[in-house]
Amino acid sequence: MRSSSGRNSSGNNGGSRGGNSGGRGGSSGGRGNHRGAGNDRDDKQGGRPKKPRPEERRYDVGPGASPDGPKAGRGGAARGGAKGGPKQSQQQRRGRTAPGTSREYEARAEERNRDRYAGKKDVKPPKTFPGAEQEGERLQKILARAGYGSRRACEELIEQARVEVNGEIVLEQGKRVDPEKDEVKVDGLTVATQSYQFFSLNKPAGVVSTMEDTEGRQCLGDYVTNRETRLFHVGRLDTETEGVILLTNHGELAHRLTHPKYGVKKVYLAHIVGPIPRDLGKQLKDGIQLEDGYARADHFRVVEQTGKNYLVEVTLHEGRKHIVRRMLAEAGFPVDKLVRVAFGPITLGDQKSGWLRRLSNTEVGMLMKEVDL
Repeated sequence: MRSSSGRNSSGNNGGSRGGNSGGRGGSSGGRGNHRGAGNDRDDKQGGRPKKPRPEERRYDVGPGASPDGPKAGRGGAARGGAKGGPKQSQQQRRGRTAPGTSREYEARAEERNRDRYAGKKDVKPPKTFPGAEQEGERLQKILARAGYGSRRACEELIEQARVEVNGEIVLEQGKRVDPEKDEVKVDGLTVATQSYQFFSLNKPAGVVSTMEDTEGRQCLGDYVTNRETRLFHVGRLDTETEGVILLTNHGELAHRLTHPKYGVKKVYLAHIVGPIPRDLGKQLKDGIQLEDGYARADHFRVVEQTGKNYLVEVTLHEGRKHIVRRMLAEAGFPVDKLVRVAFGPITLGDQKSGWLRRLSNTEVGMLMKEVDL
């Protein structure tokens, strides 16, 4: 009984396992039928295209596509597309066609502008400032070149009504001036508007008052050898006389400074041995008879006395050769040492012997005023 029942139980268990396995088989078969059923639905619908693989994608789509089909490689039409097509520009989206080249676009733009302004009068651009068409240079530029400071500083001089051109005070900025024809003054003093140079040299004793010396002696030209512009001296001093001598390239100024008509005064300090009479100054002012005529001093005074040694100051406007030495020698007092300490408004001051200095704008203006320039 037990064995038969055992066999029945095992048979039931085996049947149940077989049924389960059959169920699994059925379930697996069901899964297979599900996939197949989906594919059958796609085939039956036919309206949904299958998604192409990357190697099967076409890149010759869009407005620039070739009707002959895809070409070898991706081509230029696909370079801008992210997923198989070129990017369309904004004009193409709006239905416009962009010009093929920039030259064509420029030509169209030029044609449109020509049509727009056809028949209209020429438009003249505005001038930067009144008088821009005039010739010459701006006044502040000339003043800056003459050494009156920066252009901004020269504009301030004009704003302060300190500048005049041809006798009229200038208040407007940007006025144009001809440096060769117009007369420019600052604070009443003439401005050297051209590239003139003015120097004062404290000539040592033993230097010849020439720019070149054929005998090889030291001369004035040795002190200005590095100058680009040729300079010449104003007047002369004898070899043993020291003091102020002017150098410039302004020919008219040099001529007037030495002409007797303008009477530019020169001041000399002379060392003589006394005693001297009280009326020596009166004798010199009244005139001393020389070989080439009378010579008169404009002013005379005793500066210093040490025993019999006298340091006297003689002022005169004449420029004859050795005139101070000859006048004092004719009066009975030969000169041991002679120094010119002033030439018109230019003074020696503390300038050392052999030193060359450039004159300031004020000094140049005073020189020109002295001779009516």
